[in-house]
Amino acid sequence: MKISTKGRYALRMMLDLAEYQKDGYVALKDIAERQGISKKYLEQIVPILNRSTILKTSRGFQGGYRLSREPENYTVGEILRLTEGNLAPVACLEHDPIECGRKDECATLHVWQGLYKVICDYLDGITLQDIIDHKQPTNHFDYVIL
Repeated sequence: MKISTKGRYALRMMLDLAEYQKDGYVALKDIAERQGISKKYLEQIVPILNRSTILKTSRGFQGGYRLSREPENYTVGEILRLTEGNLAPVACLEHDPIECGRKDECATLHVWQGLYKVICDYLDGITLQDIIDHKQPTNHFDYVIL
């Protein structure tokens, strides 16, 4: 499994919205500028995200985008599934139930199922808020002399 540019940029866009939406709706050109992503590329990602209910859109002079939920209610897994589709590491796990004709005698199926579970658990365990909190600068010189 390899995360595409589309998936990486969608995550960066969602993080930008999480950080800047307190100022109201965020213009795509502002996200593009801050993130170093072309506005045209973001314009291709927005319809994918708009098909779900994760964004709110406002048109007009003060228009733009904002999250429809709080940042702690979005997981990286959710965002990547919207842009990448299934996160399965092998094709035979892309459908549930498994449609592979060899599933009953496949000696490696449990390996791929385990990897898939680890991927999903990891990505579904990280929220936008977790990333924002991790990114906050820490004062390495914050100590007390007694």
